[in-house]
Amino acid sequence: MNVTSRPQGVPYWRLSGFYFLFFVTVGILLPYWSLYLKSIGMDAKQIGILSSLMVFSKVFISFFWGWLVDHTGRRMHVIQLASLFSAISFAAILFVDSFWGLFIVLLVFSLFWSASLPQIEAATLAHLGESTHAYTGIRVWGSIGFIIAVWLLGILFETIAIAYVPHIVLFSIVIVWMMSLTIPEKKIAQHEEVHESISVILFRPKVIALFMVCFLMLASHGTYYTFYSIYLEDNGYTSTFIGQMWALGVIAEVILFMFMHKLMSRFSLRTLLLLSLILAAVRWLLTGLFVDYVVVMIIAQTLHAASFGMYHAVAIQYVHRYFRGRLQGRGQALYSSSSFGAGMAIGSLISGYAWDRAGALACFEGAALAALLGLVITWIYLRD
Repeated sequence: MNVTSRPQGVPYWRLSGFYFLFFVTVGILLPYWSLYLKSIGMDAKQIGILSSLMVFSKVFISFFWGWLVDHTGRRMHVIQLASLFSAISFAAILFVDSFWGLFIVLLVFSLFWSASLPQIEAATLAHLGESTHAYTGIRVWGSIGFIIAVWLLGILFETIAIAYVPHIVLFSIVIVWMMSLTIPEKKIAQHEEVHESISVILFRPKVIALFMVCFLMLASHGTYYTFYSIYLEDNGYTSTFIGQMWALGVIAEVILFMFMHKLMSRFSLRTLLLLSLILAAVRWLLTGLFVDYVVVMIIAQTLHAASFGMYHAVAIQYVHRYFRGRLQGRGQALYSSSSFGAGMAIGSLISGYAWDRAGALACFEGAALAALLGLVITWIYLRD
């Protein structure tokens, strides 16, 4: 990363710090939450439901947060309140271990937690202004936070019980809220298209196609995010190795982010999106077919750079292109709800029901098919 290329007047380290801490929390939840649920007696179906619940709420609530921000103009105030109530609601996890108790607490928690990421994305792009190419230089710190969390916790859980996961998550969320208090508000810019109804934009074929592709790409990740740690554990891998695999995927993502602005200047968004979808399908097939081969599993994990890193950077640019001015908050919220919300939820839910019945290989093959369907839609409808 070339630090000299940072735009002037952008609170680089405060935005980067928020991403870092937010994804430290994600780095605790994604690899180790399913292992925690398994340790307290939840079966695959229950794990799938609880994992999908944490993201499914984004389908309904993210647009509300986006609407609230776009109408009040107080994006950081919304992020700060949502982060605070995320910590308060998650604290109840320490006192429940039944399925329905966890269901209720996670539902309330996710309503607040889902507000922060799409709005910090919009806040970052607002601070960057016309220098959106610098986005990955800030977002990469989230990946670094994720790497540190999964790597260290993989080692830590060799010596302490997985039962401490909720305590570690709660502490991390509190730090996220404290960090949010340091980021200044950025006035939402007016734009020549601000008068255009959001419904007009949403019914454009290319916008519908984009959100369908986002849904399918994250649906293809549902099995991975919900069961990858369990999958490795069931096949004899240690928690240290599990943490290293999660970290490796995001290390590859970090390396890609360092060069993403060059790729975007050389290739079209459509070309990069097509490539990410092809490599996502390859990744899921390698993961499902060759779990006993460490080298192949390592190669598959490096493809996270494409299946998530490249995809996400491209999708963010598409959304920024299609939703301008005061529609930016709702545009980012719709992206989040269609992908990290509906896509992840459906992928997690289906894999939860299919994991014990159809097996791991069938789940990863289904993930590959979802990515390939997204490839077809991109090829036909998303023409630059």
